[in-house]
Amino acid sequence: MNDTIAAISTSTGGAISIVRVSGEDAIEITNKIFEGKNLLEVDSHTINYGYIKENNKIIDEVLVSVMKAPNTYTKENITEINCHGSIASVSKILELLLQNGCRLAEPGEFTKRAFLNGRLDLLEAESVIDIINSKTEESLSLSVRQLTGEGTQMISTLREKILSLLANIEVKIDYPEYEDIEDVTHSDLIKSIDEIQNDMNEILEESKNAKIIKDGIKTCIIGKTNVGKSSILNRLIGEEKAIVTDIEGTTRDIVEGSINIDGIILNLIDTAGIRKTEDIVENIGVQKSLQQIEKSELILFVLDNSRNLEQTEYELLEKLKNKNYIIIINKSDLKTNIDINKLDKEKIVYISALNNDGFTELKKKIKEIFNINKIETTDLTYLTSSRSIALLKEAQSKLPQIKEAIKNNLPIDMIEIDIKEVWNILGKIIGETYEDELINKLFSQFCLGK
Repeated sequence: MNDTIAAISTSTGGAISIVRVSGEDAIEITNKIFEGKNLLEVDSHTINYGYIKENNKIIDEVLVSVMKAPNTYTKENITEINCHGSIASVSKILELLLQNGCRLAEPGEFTKRAFLNGRLDLLEAESVIDIINSKTEESLSLSVRQLTGEGTQMISTLREKILSLLANIEVKIDYPEYEDIEDVTHSDLIKSIDEIQNDMNEILEESKNAKIIKDGIKTCIIGKTNVGKSSILNRLIGEEKAIVTDIEGTTRDIVEGSINIDGIILNLIDTAGIRKTEDIVENIGVQKSLQQIEKSELILFVLDNSRNLEQTEYELLEKLKNKNYIIIINKSDLKTNIDINKLDKEKIVYISALNNDGFTELKKKIKEIFNINKIETTDLTYLTSSRSIALLKEAQSKLPQIKEAIKNNLPIDMIEIDIKEVWNILGKIIGETYEDELINKLFSQFCLGK
């Protein structure tokens, strides 16, 4: 944290690129290779025209932004060199910075410094990469709300309520001579913990929608060979991504694509047709298909309208009992031979992948299952990362045993320890408490210049 870092902060090949520098010596090092105004003397948050030079040779014509600590992204001195986007120019400028005292930044290190220096908390830092990765306006809106601190405020409010509980307990511990305190304290504790538990339940329930907005719905297309799975994938995503032939077993590995349904991304996976086979490669694909069933949030189970159900398909239906699934009866343009009496008719959608019929009904059914029409993003401020949701669930799981301990009149100082643990777990969500290994792993997911 005491050194000065530099990295290219834009993708290569564009008309303009930015090389970012952060650290105590950022302005001084940049000034060594810059010809123009003396950057050490310019005002903060100014843009300065000039040239980057090496031994009096002009490397590029640039604009240099100078931002002085602490009012910067990292709360350190920052310069940003706006140069032309050629690989040669950008690479040379970075090379000169490194030669004059900078260190190459690690992935996500600028945002990591923003977190460690108190500019962002952990939820806000996570939202930065969510903004970069946003694929829809809805997911972008959700990420921006996290960046502005609304998610942090939600968790901080929970922690403040818990601090009130701890204050009540401290009264009991510090002033045991007052006989009437215990009954009041226990009654208040139970009531307050119920309120906190209800708040956590609401956050977790709404976070399901938030996670769908952010990550999409992992959707697996399964079925026997030659029922039209690959054709359905191609129709949904609007391109010929999966190979389609009349030969059974054409799809031997998973094929992926995605579609946008009213701002929600469906991450589609076309799997190998499920059948018994002696082909080693195809059999591996079949096993992968079965694994995808367990991992997916929605199953599109494809059947062939022109042939009756086989035992394998009944076995697959059994595997889907506790999953979100839709039965797609494909080839509706052919003569019907399938017997649907043993199927859940509420889950059936008829389509013809050949004629592109029935896909509007299929999308409507998907929207019904996940209440997509009811998901509102304008006021949605909830947790979106698996990390934060898991921590909130961990904190929530401890509340019933705390209430039980209170009802059983366990020593008040033992109850205090359990409540403090819940408070600390919530602190991990926003980064009030953290482990270095977790922080390093989280920020390693960022691109190099962010």
